[in-house]
Parts: sequence; structure tokens; C-alpha cells
Amino acid sequence: MTQRKRKLVGTIALLLLVGVYAVLAVGVAVVLQVRNVSKFAELAYYFVAGLLWVLPAGVLISWMQRPDT
Repeated sequence: MTQRKRKLVGTIALLLLVGVYAVLAVGVAVVLQVRNVSKFAELAYYFVAGLLWVLPAGVLISWMQRPDT
């Protein structure tokens, strides 16, 4: 696959990843609020959830930038 095609596929995958991740993260946040967990636990969740999506996105971007073989 050429780099140009990888960038197209990767861009679409990245948009899907962020969209699905956002829906799941909001769902978990709602459950945490309904169960009345401590404010510290909520803060920790928001911190982790806010950064966790970067790992798969970084792998995807690295794959997109790989030179043609």
C-alpha cells in the first residue's frame, strides 16, 4: 500500500477511533456520576481517559507515515 493510500485509510480510521472512544468515555463518565464515586476518582478517570486515546492514535499515525517499500 502506498503512503498516500495509508494516509487516507489512517485518517478515516483515526476519525472513527476518536468518535467511538469519545462515546465510550462519556458512557463510563456517566456511570461514574450515577454511582456517586468520589471526586478524586472522577478526576483520575478524566485524566486517564483524556490521554489514553493518544496511544492507539500514535501507532496509527506512525503507520501512516511509514515510507513506501
